[in-house]
Amino acid sequence: MAGRVVARHRTRPELPLRLGPRPFLHPVTTLAGTPVTETGPADHPHHLGAGVAVPDVEGHNFWGGRTFVRGHGSTELDNHGVQRHTGCTRRGPAGFEAELCWEAAGRALLRERRTVAAAELAAHAWALDFAFALTNVTGGPLSIGSPATNGRPGAAYGGFFWRAPKEAAAPRVFTPDGEGEAEVHGTRADWLALAGADWTLVFAGASEATRRDPWFVRAAEYPGAGPSLASAERLTVPPGESVVRRVVTVVADGVLGRAEAAALVRAAVHP
Repeated sequence: MAGRVVARHRTRPELPLRLGPRPFLHPVTTLAGTPVTETGPADHPHHLGAGVAVPDVEGHNFWGGRTFVRGHGSTELDNHGVQRHTGCTRRGPAGFEAELCWEAAGRALLRERRTVAAAELAAHAWALDFAFALTNVTGGPLSIGSPATNGRPGAAYGGFFWRAPKEAAAPRVFTPDGEGEAEVHGTRADWLALAGADWTLVFAGASEATRRDPWFVRAAEYPGAGPSLASAERLTVPPGESVVRRVVTVVADGVLGRAEAAALVRAAVHP
């Protein structure tokens, strides 16, 4: 983007199985060079930049770390899957299209088509357009869940997820109509913003299906956010069918207010 490298896609990270090995974007930076992703932090070593991670696909963990088991809590299980990068069908200076295979217990469960593109919005902001399609390649239905659907209230993480850097103070969290982690977590909104010391990320659902997903967001414990694929109930994917989502993230230098965040989302999603 105008000669700047603002993101790298790490396709074959060497990670232990417990961390849910998968391709991810890191580092992602603002136009001024400020890092806005974090990978392998001490608080959650399985948080890997920006990408797609699901804690429960038919009982297999593609998120990393422990698995929440109803009646037992967070439990160490030998149930981790791997997302393997199988190739790029398109690659250019402003983006790429990649194919991934989600494998567990010796078989392929899902095929992912991932499309990522970058576009400059202003002198201080650019947009990362991240779309993915998860196709069931088994002969039967697959069920996608989360700790929330398995009995842990408020923990409906899974899907597109962005881990931001942890700073001395928690980031500000806001949506078009809400303010603060407690108020916006688990709600539906066209976009959600995390504003750190000198950066702002604005995540926008760029399709109707994505906008129907409630937001999972953390700020006080650690900074991270993404729409939830399985919030109140499990999501069933019939054989041969796909779950398709698209998130456009505004990556900005400085701390944005609500009006500027909304204007940049409009420019990014509806250019």
